[in-house]
Amino acid sequence: MKQTDSKKLFQQALNVIPGGVNSPVRACRSVGTDPVFIDHAFGCFVYDADGNRYIDYVGSWGPMILGHRHSQVIKAISTVLERGTSFGAPTDLEIELAEMVIAAIPSMEMIRVVNSGTEATMSAIRLARGFTGRDRIIKFDGCYHGHADTLLVQAGSGVATLGIPGSPGVPESFVAHTLSLPYNDIETIQKVMDEQGEKIACIIVEPVAGNMGLVAPVDGFLNILRELTEKTGSLLIFDEVMTGFRVAYGGAQSLYGISPDISTLGKIIGGGLPVGAYGGRQDIMGHIAPQGPVYQAGTLSGNPVAMAAGIATLKEIRQPGFYSALDEKAERLTAGLRSSAEQAGIEVTVDRVGSMAGLFFTGSEVKNFEDAKKSDLEIFSTYYQGMLQRGIYLAPSQFEALFVSSAHNNRYIDQTIRAAAEVFAKIKEID
Repeated sequence: MKQTDSKKLFQQALNVIPGGVNSPVRACRSVGTDPVFIDHAFGCFVYDADGNRYIDYVGSWGPMILGHRHSQVIKAISTVLERGTSFGAPTDLEIELAEMVIAAIPSMEMIRVVNSGTEATMSAIRLARGFTGRDRIIKFDGCYHGHADTLLVQAGSGVATLGIPGSPGVPESFVAHTLSLPYNDIETIQKVMDEQGEKIACIIVEPVAGNMGLVAPVDGFLNILRELTEKTGSLLIFDEVMTGFRVAYGGAQSLYGISPDISTLGKIIGGGLPVGAYGGRQDIMGHIAPQGPVYQAGTLSGNPVAMAAGIATLKEIRQPGFYSALDEKAERLTAGLRSSAEQAGIEVTVDRVGSMAGLFFTGSEVKNFEDAKKSDLEIFSTYYQGMLQRGIYLAPSQFEALFVSSAHNNRYIDQTIRAAAEVFAKIKEID
């Protein structure tokens, strides 16, 4: 595939944008290539600046659960544009989306809409601290909760991809109250909470980790977080920016039967437009200004275009049978990838939760960030480049998840599996 125009655009971007991209992973440095510049998308496909077509498993990093340019989402956006794009004032659409989310996720009795996942998690932690009167928080290694200062400690996603343990520009005092523990390590979290539980404002966790690759919670892990926070008066925050409405209509918390105190959302509830949200019990949310003293604001929060796109998306995905059909597609893909790797003699670990999946180039089980980092990054780079050459668009990082949409059909999933089989065979030849 020719990528002449993409390369020209990247060189042009380097003159005016740091690293040539507006989010670090997009630079593709970890996979040894330049980024592909996307021109347009439709269904399960993205098309680059050179006219190449790719089957897309990035899905704008998760929100395109219906595929690109779904007719009902485009219709909703077109309709609301007749009203305006932003008012900086309340609209009926904010209420409609809030009511839909609250109906889907019982633990969220009230909700505040913001503009990004980072805003949502940052605000949720501020709320937890304001509600409990405590400063210390616990997160988990490899979980990424946005780029707020207090959360850039052993984070996943682009931080993991670039091999950055924290970030310059974040004063030590800002992260002094942040403890980062191993994901899925029940013994360690019990020990820490036994010793410091009375000082912990909140535990924030991705209930299904999607920012160190796909890592599912082990049996009992989420349950012990709920038990320990209830015991110590800390709050439990589920970061469902990625998993909310992706792994199930009620999010990961509905899959695992755990009710957190606060949840954060994003991605899908904006139908692909910039949006985030946080919500929880009424007594907790009552601390948010103007009802309470914990301040958070945003001029573009709840803008009508994002609200309309989110409403249209939720209406589509709540239809009976939507998630079972989506899960079948994701299972077909992951089973095919696993089988193709085995036939080629390539050691991989493939896991799936709902329509999220992950593939690690290691024969060992992946339960946490340390396990994920054992994956062979050189092989992943070869895999990524080989799949791209065969028209398969994957996240350019070992430490990201893969997303299947309702627009993917068996024909294109099988095409993906055949491409992977070819790449695995090439990798074996090199090995």
